[in-house]
Amino acid sequence: MGLLTALRLNMTNVVDPSARQGDRYQAALEMAEYADRNGFTAVSAEEHHLSDTGWLPAPLLMAAAVAGRTRTVRISVNALIVPLYEPVRLAEDIAVLDNLAQGRFSFVAGMGYRPEEYRAAGKDWARRGALMDHCLSVLLKAWGDDPFEYNGTLINVTPKPHTRPHPVFFVGGMTPAAARRAARFGLPFSPPMAMPELAAIYAAELRNHGTTGFVYHPENGSTVTLLHADPDEAWSRYGPFIMNEAREYSGWKRRGVPRPNEAPAASIEELRQLNHVEILTPEQLIAQIRAGRQDIVMNPLVGGLPIDDGWASLRLLVERVLPGVESPNILPAE
Repeated sequence: MGLLTALRLNMTNVVDPSARQGDRYQAALEMAEYADRNGFTAVSAEEHHLSDTGWLPAPLLMAAAVAGRTRTVRISVNALIVPLYEPVRLAEDIAVLDNLAQGRFSFVAGMGYRPEEYRAAGKDWARRGALMDHCLSVLLKAWGDDPFEYNGTLINVTPKPHTRPHPVFFVGGMTPAAARRAARFGLPFSPPMAMPELAAIYAAELRNHGTTGFVYHPENGSTVTLLHADPDEAWSRYGPFIMNEAREYSGWKRRGVPRPNEAPAASIEELRQLNHVEILTPEQLIAQIRAGRQDIVMNPLVGGLPIDDGWASLRLLVERVLPGVESPNILPAE
C-alpha cells in the first residue's frame, strides 16, 4: 500500500452561526479540484447539524459538487448519519451521486451521538438503533435489481447505482453494537481508530452469521495535518482557528458515548499536546513518510482558518512533500 493523501472538507468556521460561508465553499471546491489534479487519494466530508461553526450539514450535496469538479479522486462521507434520513429518498440520492461520481463515492454509515440532531429531523433518539437497522435494510434492498415491499407497497427504486451490487460503504462506530451490526448486515466495519476488541467482536459475529467482511480504520486515527515552515509561529496564528472546531466538538461529549479525539483542551498549548491536529514542516513530514507513515489527512479550512493560509499549507504538501517521497500517489488495492 502506498501513501494515502486525503483532503478533509468539514467546513467548520468561526464560532458565529451568521458567518458568511460562500467564499469558503468555493475555495473548498477549488481545493478539491487541485487535490484531484495532484493525485490525492480521497476528498472527504462529514455530517453535523445545528453547529455554531457551520459544520457541514449536507455532505451528499458537497460530495456531488466535488464529483462535478474532479475526475479520479475518491469521494467519501465519514460519516453519514443515516437514521436522520427517509430511507428510500436516501437510496435515490446516493444512487444518483454514485452515477455522477462513476463509482468513486463511498460512505461510512453512522448513527450519530447528539439528541438535538434527531429532534431537528423529527426522529426518535430512543429508537436510533432500530432506525439505523431499518435504513440499512432498505438501502440494500433498494439498490438491488428486484422490487421489494415497502410500507405495504411493492416498489422498485431507480436509478440503480453505478457500483454493483451497491456503492461501497461501511458501518461506523466505537461500540460492540456497531461491530455486531456491521457483521449482521455483511458490511465492512470502520471504527475511527484501531480498536482490537471491537475487531474481535466483529470477526466472531461474522462467523456466527456465515458472512465475510473486513475492518478498516485510518492509520493515524483522526489526526489532521497542516504544514508550515515554522510550526511554533503557525500555532500562534492558527491555534485560535483550530480551537474553534475542537472546543465545539468537545462540547458535544456525552456520557457513555465514546468518540475519537474527545479530550477537551483548556488552551491552545494543551490542544497542541493532544496531537489531534499537528503542524509540521515539510521536512518533518517527509522524514515520517520515509520512516513508514502511510496516511496524511489535511483540513486546510479548519475552524475558519483564512483561505490563503489553507492554500499555503495545501501547496506545501503538493509542491514540497509529495515530490520528496518515493511513489507518493499509489492507490491501495481494492
